[in-house]
Formats: sequence, C-alpha cells, structure tokens
Amino acid sequence: MNKALRSAAIGASALALAFFSSPPAQAAPTDTKAPAGALAKLSHATASSQLRNAGIGISSSGGCSDRNNPTCTSLEQVNSATIQGAITLKGASGCGLTVTGGTETGHASGTYSHWNGYKLDFSMSSCLTNYITRTFTSIGGSKWQSGAGNIYYNEVNHWDVTYYNCGGC
Repeated sequence: MNKALRSAAIGASALALAFFSSPPAQAAPTDTKAPAGALAKLSHATASSQLRNAGIGISSSGGCSDRNNPTCTSLEQVNSATIQGAITLKGASGCGLTVTGGTETGHASGTYSHWNGYKLDFSMSSCLTNYITRTFTSIGGSKWQSGAGNIYYNEVNHWDVTYYNCGGC
C-alpha cells in the first residue's frame, strides 16, 4: 500500500473511531486482563438472582445487603463477568458454593477490588479447595491462577477470587 493511501486509511479509521466511540462512564483499567464486558455492572437483585438460579448461595454475617455496611454481603455494582465467573466455577467444580463477600465496603482497595466489582469471597470447603489446588496453577503465596487468568487466593477462612473475565463461560 502506498504512503498516501495508507495515511488516508489510518485517517478514516481514526475518524470512524472518534465518531462511533463515546467516552466511558469510568476509565477502563489499563491492565489488558480486563475485557470491556467485565465492566457491565449489575444490581444486587439481578446478580443474586443469577447466582441463586445457578445454585450458588449468598451468606451475610449481618443478614443484609447494604453496600455501605461492612457486615453485609452486597452484590450492588458487581461486574457481570464476575457473576458469570462464579457460575462457571460452580459448573466446572461441581462444588457447592456460597458467596460471603461481594462489593460491600471493608475490603482492600485497588483497581481489581471487591468495591469495583472484580472480586467475590467464597466460604471454604474441601471440595472447592481440592478443585482449585488440583486444577489451577500455583503462583505462590497461597494463590492459584486459572487458565483464563483469574486469581484464587486462599485467605485461610475463605477463598478470595479476582475475576478478570468469566472464566470461559
């Protein structure tokens, strides 16, 4: 392709991109692990319904779902890929799963945090522990990584899972 034709094609592509793109509601993560679909946010009602329909329980030490109360288990503003990742984990592992932590305040901050919708905590079970440690790759420090890139961290009394994507859903 000659230089003038290539420049025209690049210019047209940039114009189309500018015309059809709208600014995001929030800045996308700079880490390429998180696809754009991971940022589709769900309400607590929608997310909890999807989990329950998949046979995944939700437990709250405070018996509540208020996102601003650290004793609650909230799924408000969770990423759709996170919920799909939990459903994928349930199906692949065959284990009973119970979510004990979601997007409520009180967890560590960061781009890929609970608050930002990337993480769920699951109650500890031998079935889940055996599945994770036998199926995924140990990356040190009580952490395992799935083939999809999601991180499973054994925090002794629960599994803290970071979902960069739905895990092959």
